[in-house]
Amino acid sequence: MRTLAVVGGGVIGLSVAWRAAESGWAVTLYDPSVGSGASWVAGGMLAPLSEGWPGEDAALEFGAASLARWPDFAARLRAATGTDVFVADETLTVALDAADAADLRTIADWVNPRALPLLAATQPGSEARGHELRLLDRAGVREAEPGLGRGIRAGLLSPAEPAVDNRRLVSALREACSAAGVELRAEKVDALDGVAQDRVVLATGAAAARLWPDLPVRPVKGEILRLRRRPSAQPPPRRVIRARVHGRPIYFVPRHDGIVLGATQYEAGFDTVVTVGGVRDLITDAEIVFPGIGEYEFAEATAGSRPGTPDNLPLVGALDDRVIAATGHGRNGILCVPVTVDAVLSLLADSELPAARAADPRRFETPAKSPSGGVR
Repeated sequence: MRTLAVVGGGVIGLSVAWRAAESGWAVTLYDPSVGSGASWVAGGMLAPLSEGWPGEDAALEFGAASLARWPDFAARLRAATGTDVFVADETLTVALDAADAADLRTIADWVNPRALPLLAATQPGSEARGHELRLLDRAGVREAEPGLGRGIRAGLLSPAEPAVDNRRLVSALREACSAAGVELRAEKVDALDGVAQDRVVLATGAAAARLWPDLPVRPVKGEILRLRRRPSAQPPPRRVIRARVHGRPIYFVPRHDGIVLGATQYEAGFDTVVTVGGVRDLITDAEIVFPGIGEYEFAEATAGSRPGTPDNLPLVGALDDRVIAATGHGRNGILCVPVTVDAVLSLLADSELPAARAADPRRFETPAKSPSGGVR
């Protein structure tokens, strides 16, 4: 039987390990603390359309290709574990000033003709108009989400962008891996040359460059808050809510007991300490968008290191004839799980997934050699 080592136990590594084991590989996953990194500190948004911007065609296409695969991926996971990971069906991006409202129109005009045909083509029986980004005026925003602040002047509704519970997803993936026969080893891998399996998938996120030094991936710090609803508090929004306040991005993702609130973003290396300034900014901005949040219980503040790349596209592809990279997903790691898994499975079968070509690490001319310097 062919043997595969997956190094890294976040949602990417767990998903690859599970699906590869189902495909007939004998899989060993190495991670001293499975699911404890950036996958644990996430909102779970699946929102490539709302983040689209003119000129970022490759990022839009990659994200939309993964979004289109999420229903099948979630259904497969539900069949394997009985777990439904979705927590919201739609995303609403709101604008507080005229400049942000103009940006929402720019996004809609650019995204709709590009992403919707792809989504419709990959979801049998669906129609492009069912995925269309829709502009809302002030009254439309109030009708959709009455609890939002009265200073909001416009919105962009995305019916095709749901969200998942990241921690429920991690737990379900661990269960699926166990059921598929994946061997989980709570071990740190110091060098890929020391891994004995036939093939290796490098899925260690922001730490990937420690095992493959030429890989252009770096840590980007992000802080999130988890807020628990008290009996007297206003219900959380039904949708994912995204906004910019004083130039700072903020999002609200509903959970069964409250809200995940994020996200700050800093170039701070592997520093994962939550700062007073980060918490202050998140809460201050959140009250402008959703005033009722002041009645929520402060349950948790956490920070993690997202794996960033120079062009904000992932690194998914062969590094040599044995090692495959599956990292660099930035803040879209959970969104990009399904297309990354499909791309890695294709590579393991000596094939290629066209939807993942833009993420090929060779675009940065990574040398095809092992980290120890020897050609494989």
